[in-house]
Amino acid sequence: MIKELVVISGKGGTGKTSIVAALANLVNDKVLADCDVDAADLHLVLNPTLTEQEEFWSGKSASINSDKCTRCGKCLELCRYGAISKDFVIDKVACEGCGVCYYFCPAEAIDFTENMCGHMYVSTTSQGPMVHARLGIAEENSGKLVTMVRNKAREIAEEKDLDTILIDGPPGIGCPVIASITGANFVIAVTEPTLSGIHDLERVAGLAKHFDIPLSVIINKADINKEMSQQIKDKCHKMGINVLGEIPYDEAITKAQIQGLDLIRYDSASPAAEVLKNIASDIKDLLPFSKE
Repeated sequence: MIKELVVISGKGGTGKTSIVAALANLVNDKVLADCDVDAADLHLVLNPTLTEQEEFWSGKSASINSDKCTRCGKCLELCRYGAISKDFVIDKVACEGCGVCYYFCPAEAIDFTENMCGHMYVSTTSQGPMVHARLGIAEENSGKLVTMVRNKAREIAEEKDLDTILIDGPPGIGCPVIASITGANFVIAVTEPTLSGIHDLERVAGLAKHFDIPLSVIINKADINKEMSQQIKDKCHKMGINVLGEIPYDEAITKAQIQGLDLIRYDSASPAAEVLKNIASDIKDLLPFSKE
């Protein structure tokens, strides 16, 4: 049985990707998947070698054929997004792809074509196969691209007889996060000892509860505000959430990033690395990685 472990956070910048990159060295028989398609960065520390590339097409956008346009103004009247200028040119960013202008243009002067929104990649890394993607600037349907990445990762896991899909999920609680965790076996939320960290953790916990997915928490940089870290632990206890570990502030993590490496490869004996080793061991108890 293939198991999916998703690492998410209530907001960006909590160290989620650094933790996933480190766990990639500590978990065997896995496929890596970067589902933070709006701002993918796991590849920056895993140095992947690209083996496959696939275009991601989704949604539609309108454009005006100037040779057919009679400048009657019907599209200006109907567009509720202000996407059409007085010169009858459509702003691709402002266009929501609703198609109203296309369907009601009396001169049939508007083209309504599918968008090429980004790319999905399959790569090899020293830690195993990796599926990742990049959504184009100002493009939408990130949830659909996340699903595409997860499906490809599962396909590779089945082909190579691998036990686990380790997913670097997006921050927040929006559509791409929902697409990342739906149907997963286990979720880890990375937080930090700040007031916003507590608030964001509550939102993430509510999301995991809604989808009935087991959730554990990692507190990153836990020693920079021990009082706040204790508040997070107390909050987790009240919500029935397991705290997997408290990672101390460790300059080795920043130095590893500068070198384009994950923490375990850079300094496996650093304080943060030692905690991550214990976390990986606990994860294996919560979500067995052995074949069933």
